[in-house]
Amino acid sequence: MYGIGPDFWLELVLLIIILIVLNFTFSAVMRRWLKVEKRKFLSYNHVNKLHSKVDWSIRITFMAFIIIGGFYNVTRLPAESLWYLEAWFVLFIFLIVSESVQAIFEWKYAINRRDYIYTLSQLSFYVIVVIALFSTGFLWLG
Repeated sequence: MYGIGPDFWLELVLLIIILIVLNFTFSAVMRRWLKVEKRKFLSYNHVNKLHSKVDWSIRITFMAFIIIGGFYNVTRLPAESLWYLEAWFVLFIFLIVSESVQAIFEWKYAINRRDYIYTLSQLSFYVIVVIALFSTGFLWLG
């Protein structure tokens, strides 16, 4: 009854493949519709030096929150841990803050004025996917 089922790994791989395909399809459709250039995978896409400094400040701040939250929650009983200091929640907020700052800098300084719309659409897509995954128990996985 407890633990993972016999098909857990197969279902997990299938879920990851579905999410990758959805992300790739959504990005391709939005890029074509908005006429935005394709971005490099796992790159920072800084618009200017100020954006780079602000982005790194955000990253360092959230790394500190993850470390401090981890140490704080480890010292408490599992039932008493603070959900807003859990790594998954801090990463979710980091995604929202980081992408919002990216959109603001694109809106103000980017050459292609539609870049910020693409960033906001991606952020909305990611938030919807994460909320859907968590609210359904990762699509009833396990």
